[in-house]
Amino acid sequence: MTALVVFFAGAVLFRLLTLAISFRHEKALRAGGAVEHGAANTRLLALTHVAYYVAGFAEGLFRAPRFDAVSGLGLALYLFGAAMLFVVIALLGRFWTVRIMIAPDHVAVTHPLFRVLRHPNYYLNILPELVGYALVMHAFATLVIGMAIYAVPLVRRIREEERVMRADVPGYT
Repeated sequence: MTALVVFFAGAVLFRLLTLAISFRHEKALRAGGAVEHGAANTRLLALTHVAYYVAGFAEGLFRAPRFDAVSGLGLALYLFGAAMLFVVIALLGRFWTVRIMIAPDHVAVTHPLFRVLRHPNYYLNILPELVGYALVMHAFATLVIGMAIYAVPLVRRIREEERVMRADVPGYT
């Protein structure tokens, strides 16, 4: 039980750290004239993320699992997603935020990771993070139901980001 609480606290602290980075970038981008797109969906996505974490934690407390192969796989996936988020943050630099922010001087990132996988932040960070989190908690209902719910604003987010990037960012194809 203690391990679940420690993992949950670590996951929340990790997300708060990345939010601090995002808020710092957002402030600078706004000061430079950046425009936010899809704000309502961003709020829904954030709410869904929090709900997923809370539901997974509650389910984990209810199940009180021991650390086993499922937990180990989940931890590996979660850590992979966390590491990939730092890679994405490093590659996007000041343009990385949890919002869709387009600056007047926005440029398309041409790193091979972005050419091979259009949205590594979602596919290499968010999805492994959420699957891994649920597996560590043995939160199988959260995994199935939560991911189905999470997919709605996530797909909407990806489509909105694609539309805005194509329209407003030179070199984005």
